[in-house]
Amino acid sequence: MADQELAAVFERHESQVRSYCRAFPVVFQRARGSHLWDVDGRRYVDLLCGAGALNYGHNPPKIVERVIGYLSDAGPVQSLDLHTTAKAAFLARFADVVLSPRGLGDYRVQFPGPAGTLAVEAALKLARKVTGRSDVLAFRGGFHGASLGSLAATTSPLLRGAAGTELRDVTFLPYDDGGQDSPAVLEAAVAAAAARTRPAAILLETVQAEGGLNTAGRSWLARVRRAADAVGALVIVDDIQAGCGRTGTFFSFDDVPELRPDLVCLSKSLSGMGLPMAALLIRPEFDQWTPGEHNGTFRGHNLAFVAGEAALDHWADPHFATHVADLGEAVRATLSEILTALPDGVARLVGRGTLSGFRFADADLAERVRSGLFDASVIAETAGQGHVLKFLPPLTMSQDEWSDTVGRIGDVMLASTRCPADRVGTSA
Repeated sequence: MADQELAAVFERHESQVRSYCRAFPVVFQRARGSHLWDVDGRRYVDLLCGAGALNYGHNPPKIVERVIGYLSDAGPVQSLDLHTTAKAAFLARFADVVLSPRGLGDYRVQFPGPAGTLAVEAALKLARKVTGRSDVLAFRGGFHGASLGSLAATTSPLLRGAAGTELRDVTFLPYDDGGQDSPAVLEAAVAAAAARTRPAAILLETVQAEGGLNTAGRSWLARVRRAADAVGALVIVDDIQAGCGRTGTFFSFDDVPELRPDLVCLSKSLSGMGLPMAALLIRPEFDQWTPGEHNGTFRGHNLAFVAGEAALDHWADPHFATHVADLGEAVRATLSEILTALPDGVARLVGRGTLSGFRFADADLAERVRSGLFDASVIAETAGQGHVLKFLPPLTMSQDEWSDTVGRIGDVMLASTRCPADRVGTSA
């Protein structure tokens, strides 16, 4: 079918709730590495990366090869929570490559189902069970999912408005604003909230990706732990988008040992190639579930286990970790270079590492730049109520690929702001 005929299929049969396809109105047919191709053969650089589910790019050959081999050998795909060789291999490798080197080797791993919001739901439910309390402290600007429990801790007006029912048992606190007094403000806010109702947990993202790339400082994150301990609450880190290397290290909190989360929510790139997978990491003393108390049909997605284990080959290679750190530095440096050619106050750099972008004073300008980038065959999304243009290059992208891509970003930024300057942002 031609592109227009295919588009008509979606318009005729699919729900109006679809969103990303409205911003990028083409039909994609093929994907590899950092690129997508539409049905007309046009190639796009993908800086959306499945909203962070494709940290290793599209269809990584070595991961795909392992999945195909598993299927060819008739490995079970659906297994509920039965023991399988695929799950055992993933758990053992994950503990060896990721958990143990970071002092988390004794954490238990729960597979709550295939979506990130299910990991958050399980974390909230477990924290309430362990503490016997119901209220949770979360932060303004946070996004944790669209199912009701996770949505109660999410501040997006659009999503909350669609709930159709009261969203309860969550108290919202101010997120780190980078100010000198922000850690003290946090502790005071937690203490004030605890005086009204003792919280079961403090739920946070170290980088609020969907909220607009708001980034918490190390001292503020350390105070989260201290504030939680003072009121007997668990610390839950939602690392669904910021984790799996997106901020430069596997966990976004690797450089903040003082935080010591009790529960960690993972999903998105955990499976290595975009297959649905989520996990909840649990400090052993809080693994207080009774068998079957929290369940779900798709806890045992063995293709995701196979792909996820293969993806850990990257993290077993020290050269990959160095590349990720270098790429993050290049992203920050070149995006900063673009800003020097723009009028003051148009935008500022936000985020961390390869989870970075521009916060525009004018949301309409952010949308013009996003649209202009699509015309230039670069796919990137807006966040933070439309004010933030967010870039998520694959962690496997080469420096040369990024250099070419950021050159396009610079050209579009300059054209959109009508700034008479030469092409910028091409150095990595």
